[in-house]
Amino acid sequence: MQYEVVIGLEVHIQLRTATKLFCADAASFGAAPNTQAGVVTLAHPGTLPVLNQEAVRMAAMLGLALHSTISPISHFDRKHYLYPDLPKGYQTSQHTHPILVGGYLETPVYAPDRLDEHGNAVNNPKAANPTTEAGTPANRVAIHHVHLEEDAGKSIHDAHEHYSCIDLNRAGTPLLELVTEPVIRSAEEAFAFLTQLRKLVRWLDICDGNMEEGSLRADANVSVKLAGSQTLGTKVEVKNLNSIRNLRRAIEAEASRQVSLLSSGQSVTQETRGYDADRNITLPQRDKEEANDYRYFPCPDLPPFTINQQQIEGWKLQMPVLPQQLAASWVAQLGLPLADALVLTEEKATADYYVQLLQHNPAPKAAANWLIGPIKSYLNEHNLTIEELMLPPHALAQLIDLVQQGAVSFSMAATRLLPALIAQPQQAAASLAQTLGIVQSSNMDELSQWVNEVLAAMPDKVKEYQKGKKGLLGLFVGEVKKRSKGKADPTATSKLLEEKLKIG
Repeated sequence: MQYEVVIGLEVHIQLRTATKLFCADAASFGAAPNTQAGVVTLAHPGTLPVLNQEAVRMAAMLGLALHSTISPISHFDRKHYLYPDLPKGYQTSQHTHPILVGGYLETPVYAPDRLDEHGNAVNNPKAANPTTEAGTPANRVAIHHVHLEEDAGKSIHDAHEHYSCIDLNRAGTPLLELVTEPVIRSAEEAFAFLTQLRKLVRWLDICDGNMEEGSLRADANVSVKLAGSQTLGTKVEVKNLNSIRNLRRAIEAEASRQVSLLSSGQSVTQETRGYDADRNITLPQRDKEEANDYRYFPCPDLPPFTINQQQIEGWKLQMPVLPQQLAASWVAQLGLPLADALVLTEEKATADYYVQLLQHNPAPKAAANWLIGPIKSYLNEHNLTIEELMLPPHALAQLIDLVQQGAVSFSMAATRLLPALIAQPQQAAASLAQTLGIVQSSNMDELSQWVNEVLAAMPDKVKEYQKGKKGLLGLFVGEVKKRSKGKADPTATSKLLEEKLKIG
């Protein structure tokens, strides 16, 4: 028998507000434990929550990007559980009236995961159709809802030998919990969804997406069913996956575990499990709670809040052009290759830099080549982001112009001029090229001298060339380049070499 995997994701998106969801405590990451926990966070008697309007705006921005319905009226509920990291003894969340309903996120199309009775993949190519011809992902993963809630604090179990420690800095930080429909059919598709979602929230500047800091966390609801069956299997929730790679691995491990159980005549228990990345297995944590276990009821301290059409129209004006739309426009309007456009829209800061660069340089493809090639290599080598690059777009445009005009070779510009320009961005690129001695020479007297020296030093190769081995021209050009220390214009050099190597 073959089995199919069915997956739904719950993703917690920590919003980049300056303060917490219901009070003025700072919401920044990395402060000393319990230094960002005031009287509201600590649930002192008599304190009351006040809703952070910036969190509402950020939620609406995500809703617009996900094609969701922004609820005109929504309210908060109390969700009760006995965790040590919420002093109130309940979490203020949204249960019956979430702020966003429906919508979708586009991802590549992936073939469903089919597993044999041993949990091994069967005839499962990674991607059936990664992108449409327009360059935008073709599969729509349906969103059930997105609700707004406060985060809990953090329990730390390895700081003390005999005790668990509690840090309440994170308690009360605003979260969006995004819940998909159970429509994801492979670990690869789940991986692609979370990758696209992280890219989107960073693009909108509502979340930094740093999973290692806990600002983006994912839970996967995994079930398996017989291939072709319309009846879903028992779902198991795998909690708190801290990287996109581990999300994929955890889904594969849990699906394989469930198939093994069913194939041996056992049943799957609905429960919450954790993922051990070192052993690549899931482990039981607790029985899965149902909604009635949380004893939801409307929060009496927070009145329902409304969002009108005028507010929504104002937020629409604040929306940036989304990456897929931007990439498609660059392909259509600039003639940029799709692959280049997709790379340039991976991060908004890179896309913004490219737009600014085009204002100074009319060659879209050359500008793209430099950002994707030498600039990206430099950033990776020095562990920098493009925001940290001390090179304004107009200075890079000057460098690109020198290469386009043939004044400096690409290799010299990339290896010598670029680092020098980053170190001295106030200097003109042409002036620095002169100082470095890398301006290409088209002076025929100089070129003739270098060419003659090379041909005189390689008489055997000259004879081979003249007997028909035309591929040696590149060797001669390279030798001239060495003798000139990169100053010889390659086009003029090739032309001169061809003339001098003619027989008779």
